[in-house]
Amino acid sequence: MRAVTFIVPLIQLMIFGYAVTTDVNHIPTAVYDMDKSYESRELVRRMQASGYFEIRYYLESDSDIRDVLDRGNVLVALQINHGFEKDIIKRNPTQIQVLLDGTDSNTAMVAMSYLNGIISRYSQEKMTGGIRTLPIRLDARTRAWYNPELRSRNYNIPGVIALMIMVICLLLTAMAIVREREIGTMEQLMVTPLRPLELMLGKTIPFACIGIFDMVLVTVVGVNWFHIPIKGSLVLLFISTLIYLLSVLSTGLFISTITKTQQQSLMASFLFFFPAILLSGFMFPIENMPQVIQYVTYINPLRYFIVIIRGIFLKGNGFEILWPQMAALLTIGITLMTVSSLRFKKRLG
Repeated sequence: MRAVTFIVPLIQLMIFGYAVTTDVNHIPTAVYDMDKSYESRELVRRMQASGYFEIRYYLESDSDIRDVLDRGNVLVALQINHGFEKDIIKRNPTQIQVLLDGTDSNTAMVAMSYLNGIISRYSQEKMTGGIRTLPIRLDARTRAWYNPELRSRNYNIPGVIALMIMVICLLLTAMAIVREREIGTMEQLMVTPLRPLELMLGKTIPFACIGIFDMVLVTVVGVNWFHIPIKGSLVLLFISTLIYLLSVLSTGLFISTITKTQQQSLMASFLFFFPAILLSGFMFPIENMPQVIQYVTYINPLRYFIVIIRGIFLKGNGFEILWPQMAALLTIGITLMTVSSLRFKKRLG
């Protein structure tokens, strides 16, 4: 308990100090440059040089734009049409299209503001930088996909659903084994023919049912009370929730096997829960965190389920898009369930 009291807060302070930031930098961006001219490359270069945008994809078709946005690989997709440089040289009005992933309304609005500033400065320089000072107008047409009204509620409530499931199921399962020790029923388990894995499943299935009920309840409230859209498959949502519950319940059981009292189990659960929130992308974009912290987020089940639930609610994503997140959750769940079973021994310990 001395280590939990004094050392863990310092570790959390270091993690949160680096990971928790409201700055929006290194925005993942895709470019579809149909003009492939000096002027189009110059505009893209200025975007990248600003430090706000990180060009990750150079696309070759309209379908590529939809694909990278559907998969959540980018937040911004810039389309530069044919004749961009010709219009600038002739001082004719020209247009570019900016497509935003509007699921995270706050980040989308910040990205839109950054991009409008870059385009405005670029257009102003072109107005006064030539031999002739004829006016030139660069018109950026911006569209927000998935959340056209940029309502923050549509982005936050699916994440809150994932958080509620985690906190309830994690706390219940984390105290499952230590409760047996404290109330003196471990001896009864010792004389039964139960195997460790069977006991783990017995401790898990009731809480899984509670988690499923809570999921249905908060989803119904979110859809009917807050009018959050569900564009994807309810069947896929149910299946992915089961996989998520496996990872969360396995985490709770693992905590239960490494603690000796319910007080320790409760403390350990909260020490896991709060970093899991901050390192999930729910409050702060993972792309803005230091690279080392980003690697840590890969062991966080909440990171993957937030992508899944927001993808199903707002984007209508299917299995072909969300299978990597589901596979990661399944891997975490099976691994922790196996480790918990191996750690558990039918003795008072």
